[in-house]
Amino acid sequence: MRFDMLAAPVDGVAEAYDVVGGFDEVLVQGLLRPGTEQVAALQALAGAVSVTPLAGRTAEAVEKTIAGSIAEEHVAALVAARSALLGAAHDALLARLDEAAGRAREPWPGAAGGAAAGENLLAAARSWLSDLAIAGWRGIDHDLVSHADQAVAALLAEPRLRRLGGLLDGFAGELRAWCPGATMPRVPVRRWADLWARAVLLAQPGALAPVPVGTVSGRLLPLGVDLHEHPTAVQAQVHAVLETADGPRLVRASVSAPKVDTLVGLGVWQLLRGHSALLGAYSEQRAMELTDMPVTAGGDLIWSDACAKAGEPAESFATARVLLAAATAAPVPPLERHPVRLAEPVLVEGYAAAAQDDAVTLTLPGLTIEVDRLHSAGPLTPALVAASTACVGLLRWDGRWLLQPLVVEAPVKRKTVAVHAGAWAGGASDAAGAKAEAAAADAVKVLRERAGRLLRR
Repeated sequence: MRFDMLAAPVDGVAEAYDVVGGFDEVLVQGLLRPGTEQVAALQALAGAVSVTPLAGRTAEAVEKTIAGSIAEEHVAALVAARSALLGAAHDALLARLDEAAGRAREPWPGAAGGAAAGENLLAAARSWLSDLAIAGWRGIDHDLVSHADQAVAALLAEPRLRRLGGLLDGFAGELRAWCPGATMPRVPVRRWADLWARAVLLAQPGALAPVPVGTVSGRLLPLGVDLHEHPTAVQAQVHAVLETADGPRLVRASVSAPKVDTLVGLGVWQLLRGHSALLGAYSEQRAMELTDMPVTAGGDLIWSDACAKAGEPAESFATARVLLAAATAAPVPPLERHPVRLAEPVLVEGYAAAAQDDAVTLTLPGLTIEVDRLHSAGPLTPALVAASTACVGLLRWDGRWLLQPLVVEAPVKRKTVAVHAGAWAGGASDAAGAKAEAAAADAVKVLRERAGRLLRR
């Protein structure tokens, strides 16, 4: 891994972020009556895509916005320009990462046409999202936010549109919590712009068409587990190397479950264990033999226990040291091209780490340890990361390269052992973890009993 290459700036990324940041600031006050600074930011957006196929529509959208006659199609054009800039930044950063890691990546197979589903529901979503952009984050109130409720309920009821429904439901919940916008002490400018733009893209006809799925067979060798937790949902995403007849390739396998916001820490694993044997195999550090497992072009396994069985022991660091450098990475789906999405597994060795305040620093150039992503549902702590000498983690981007540890080699009781962030996914083996897990299991049992009573009523 050439970490010196990560330390060098990537051409065009900072400039793209500056243009996107200017447009995001326009959304704070809204698109209805842009002032001088807002007009300049909109014109900069149009200028940034002036030599692309988006040039004509973006220029028209900017002109209509300045004239005060913006429509839904103009909002979509502005979002397309913003997303294209972030997509270009994503591609440049990913190319730099692949070059530094010496990693090959498959090309995207091409777009597959899909039939539009629920066009009336998508139109309702686009209408609300346009109203948000026109009002701006400072102009939101409870009436405006509540206009999404009916569309959200209808989207969630339609399986093909549930992805957009879940996004709008969470986004509306955040907006509602901050209403009225005029009194907000601060605005999460980039986050809300990202959520809003993502929703606008998914609300376009055909964006939620079924994803083409193939099948794959081979030996799955887990590297680590990344836990994604939200007040109402949890997902465990296993990053792994899949040995196939055509060579090793990088894949992801995810299992998800709904939850309540009072259930945190070890309790979240209780919600996931009934869904998949995947987490149990990972906790036992075993490989899994896959037969005709469904997989998307983007490298995501659509997990089915019927297509997998437990195999021989397989240790994460052995897999990383032997196979990770040679594994081919999957292409990124077009709508997923955003720098915040970057999460590439890498092996880091031969470094020295030190704890400093609430951060952990490395002696490697261009890389910062991201201990904020360590969760309480596993035994990996910042102190263990600071004492480590090797790490399998995810490379991410947030204005700089960050390393999210998934598993580290660190001294524990004078012996160097591998400590996994997701070690308790299939059950805690140590005394402290078992005690915490028992308490979490009791909490889950009580919540399920209460939910059962409510449903019986």
